[in-house]
Amino acid sequence: MSGAYLGHLICSRCGAHIDETTAFSPCRACLEDGVLANPLPAYDPDGVSSGKVRDEEPGIFRFRHWLPLDDELAVVSKGEGDTPLLLCDRLGSMLGIDNLYIKNESVNPTWSYKDRLAAVALSKARELEAAAVVVSSTGNHGAAASAYAAAAQIPCVALTIESVPQTMKVLMQAYGALVVAYETGPQRWEVMTAAVAQRGWMPLSGFNDPPFGSNPFGVDGYKTIAFEILEDLGRAPDFVVVPTAYGDGIIGILRGFEDLVVMGRISQLPRMIAAEVSGTYEAAIRDNLETPPRVNVAPSVAFSIATPIGTFQALHAIRSSNGHAVAVADNSEIMETQALVARNEGLYLEASSALGVAAASELRKRGIAQNEDTIVVIGTSTGLKDVDATARTLPPVPVLKPDLASLEAIL
Repeated sequence: MSGAYLGHLICSRCGAHIDETTAFSPCRACLEDGVLANPLPAYDPDGVSSGKVRDEEPGIFRFRHWLPLDDELAVVSKGEGDTPLLLCDRLGSMLGIDNLYIKNESVNPTWSYKDRLAAVALSKARELEAAAVVVSSTGNHGAAASAYAAAAQIPCVALTIESVPQTMKVLMQAYGALVVAYETGPQRWEVMTAAVAQRGWMPLSGFNDPPFGSNPFGVDGYKTIAFEILEDLGRAPDFVVVPTAYGDGIIGILRGFEDLVVMGRISQLPRMIAAEVSGTYEAAIRDNLETPPRVNVAPSVAFSIATPIGTFQALHAIRSSNGHAVAVADNSEIMETQALVARNEGLYLEASSALGVAAASELRKRGIAQNEDTIVVIGTSTGLKDVDATARTLPPVPVLKPDLASLEAIL
């Protein structure tokens, strides 16, 4: 093993050392306390601070010194990462935010930031010689896992929910995964638990109820977002808003900024903001709970993050960075924000990503963020993943006679 990775994991709650062979289970010591905590890769601080970017490596793996992989491993990359950080002047002016940026992750190979997780997780699957991988997903995670499994030539089984948009199912199937659907989320987790235990398949997503997090090696793929933000911005932003369900993205990005502190590249962490639907993180912060409670959640256009319960790891990311959680549950507000971003910045975000922009607006309204603060919203995926949701908000396209007068009549 080389790079900064120490070859083992540590519990995100109690700091216990955890072997790679038990990396996909919650920390046993914390489980005795009734808390599900995700183990995450451990790194040598001296190794972190002395690392160099390797521009000759593909995709996000130019940052492989800070990723949990063997240095000699042939990685699985499809050119993910290096996504644009867009200054949204017009949109920011409307929301009262002078320095509003969107990190456009929709330009990744499968159009979402999940490609970063999948690239590292499938590289680790190759390193550990996994016979197959399995993922439980409502779409983006499954599409990324399926694509990178195809690139790695490792069989992939994707477990989804019957109600997800057909586009999501097609994407997973197109990359060659075996895709099956269940009526509810807990049903797919039951099957995935059995598959991991009895068949030895490597999990690429979480599969517990209540959840504790995803493939821990893949989680650190999100560290590269922090590295790229610093490269493009030249400093740490004041706030980073992440659409959040089980918290892989928000904790992974925070870990990247923590590495940058160790390296002396920044002196202070940005405040991490969980943009959510259900309010489970808001409730945990309000009531000073150690773990997010289970709450009611209505059907949401932002279905990919509409979870009734959160995780310890996401709550830890919020608290350790002096961050916040902002819930936006109103479907009409989310879709109006999607339209606002598209028509003013030419960027078509998935509903869950648009929710992140709505959360940034709430930060300003509540006085948590000031006009001059720099806010980066992670645009996690494209609206092309669910065009039907957008279509329901738009008027039908008229069919006209082929003359200018007919066109002028409706202008």
